[in-house]
Amino acid sequence: MPPEPTVSDEPDRGAVTVEAAFATCSIVVVAVLVLGAFGLALGHVRSADAAIEAARLVARGDARLAHDAVTELGPAGASLTVSVRGAMVTTEVNAKPFGLVVPEQWCRARALAVLEPGVEVPESVS
Repeated sequence: MPPEPTVSDEPDRGAVTVEAAFATCSIVVVAVLVLGAFGLALGHVRSADAAIEAARLVARGDARLAHDAVTELGPAGASLTVSVRGAMVTTEVNAKPFGLVVPEQWCRARALAVLEPGVEVPESVS
């Protein structure tokens, strides 16, 4: 005759398995968030580098090269806006974060530069 099933006096049996599953899921979620944060920070740094280089190039009179620099240095899909006020050049690089649901201004950078002597740049450069 088979032994009769007994009720365990330990009501927590199997709880460790559930806790391990929750811990594993939590670790995966945190890892994804950390990687996303690093990617977002990298996008912002690349936008800042592209804006600085574009401001320098426009201040030298090479507005066309500034667009090429943003394409090369900035994140994918980055756009450049240039404005000139007096002797100051302001560049702004905007990039959409890579598929994340975050505000677009998180991948936006501005840079300022002073026009080189003798360089004439229109008030709005495309």
